[in-house]
Amino acid sequence: MYPSSSITDAQWAVLEPLLPPPGNTTGRGGRPEKHPRRLVLDGIFYLVRGGISWAQLPHDFPPYQTVYGIFTRWSSRGTWQQIHDALRDLVRVYEGRDPLPTAAVIDSQSVRGADTVPGSTRGYDAGKKVNGRKRHIAVDTGGLLLAVVVTIAGIQDRDAAHRLLIALTSRFSTISMVWADAGYAGRLLIWARKVMSLTVEVVKRTNDVKGFKVLPRRWVVERTFAWISKFRRCVRDYETLPAHHEAMVHITMIMTMSRRLARTGDW
Repeated sequence: MYPSSSITDAQWAVLEPLLPPPGNTTGRGGRPEKHPRRLVLDGIFYLVRGGISWAQLPHDFPPYQTVYGIFTRWSSRGTWQQIHDALRDLVRVYEGRDPLPTAAVIDSQSVRGADTVPGSTRGYDAGKKVNGRKRHIAVDTGGLLLAVVVTIAGIQDRDAAHRLLIALTSRFSTISMVWADAGYAGRLLIWARKVMSLTVEVVKRTNDVKGFKVLPRRWVVERTFAWISKFRRCVRDYETLPAHHEAMVHITMIMTMSRRLARTGDW
């Protein structure tokens, strides 16, 4: 058992009902799954937490080819996002909030790309001096992830925000207010209001403030980035496909939220 990543019994009770049914139980034939799903999920969680390569999975997990195959299959089917979204709704309900948020906070974070990231999907962020990719996220007012889009690092925040806001509003028609930093100022605000019927409010740092200061709303999304960066697989981008990095972000939040729910014992 690996304390930082292994699934507890209470955590498994939260996660198991959210997993897709095995292929051989859906009427399409096929063989029963050879390895227990809990052990497969344990292997994926271990990799995401430790930041290792797939081939370095310890031998007490199923073969890494099997674990990787399930990860990629569930990524292409949107399964990780579905599990994540179900958990987020459970957390919001447990906290006494409606599952559908009405406001969001957006921001981006550039991460260095490993040599496994192809040149066609990476770029250079001159401001942060980072060669790799950039993840753009929208979170609710409590910091729970609502949408994530991964792009090359060289793209401007306000340009990538179009994709992020489209992804956000396609899932949540209830959202009408979005907070952002000064990097999103300009034409994006007009486009969001006229095309998406969204009010994007820029939270600026005042010039008379020196040193560190917690900014209203913006600290929430920064904390979410800190949650994600606790998992070493997301400290640097190792994924060949941007969609796989998005899946890794969803998995970090799945691990975070399922442990939170498991600790409550009331979900």
